[in-house]
Amino acid sequence: MASGKAVAVSRRNMAVGPWGGNGGSPWDDGSYSGVREIKLIYANGIDSIQVLYDKNGKPFQAEKRGGDGGHQTAIVKLKFPEEVLTAVSGHYGPVVHGGGPVIRSLTLKTNQGSFGPFGVEEGTPFSFPIEGGFIVGFKGRSGWFLDAIGFRVSYPRSSPRLLGRVLQRLGTLATMRLG
Repeated sequence: MASGKAVAVSRRNMAVGPWGGNGGSPWDDGSYSGVREIKLIYANGIDSIQVLYDKNGKPFQAEKRGGDGGHQTAIVKLKFPEEVLTAVSGHYGPVVHGGGPVIRSLTLKTNQGSFGPFGVEEGTPFSFPIEGGFIVGFKGRSGWFLDAIGFRVSYPRSSPRLLGRVLQRLGTLATMRLG
C-alpha cells in the first residue's frame, strides 16, 4: 500500500486506497450508482483506465486516467444493475529498473464472474475483496501509467455491523502490511 491511505466513511459510501506508487497526479472519479464498463489499455503495466459509470440509470463516461502507451485493450462490460464489481486485485511495481511503482496488473471480480488478469503479474500483490457491498467509483494517481488505484465502495445503509467488520479487516490488512 502507498503511504497516507485514508479511509473516509459516510453513511453509505467508503473510500479505500490507493494501492501503488506516488507518481503522477491524484484523481477521483467520485461515486455513482455503479459501474457499467471498464476499459483498460496495457502492456508491461496498466497504461490507462477509463470507466463508464451508471449515474441514476444513465451512462456517464469518466475521463481516461493514465497515459497513451500500451498495445493491448480490454473492455469489460458488466450487466449492470444485476452484475456489480465486488473485488479488485493486482500487482504494483516499477516497469523499468529504478522507476517508481505503477499498477502492473488488474483482475476484476463481479458477483457473476472474473475478468483478467490484465497486464503483468509482477511486483507487490494487492487485493480488495468487498463483503456485502460493491464498487461505485475509482480514484488514484496517474501520469504516463496508472500509478495507483483506489475505490469508492457502497454498502447498504442498514448494515452497521458489516461496516464494522470491513473497518476491522482494513485495520488487520494495514497491520499485516506494516508488520
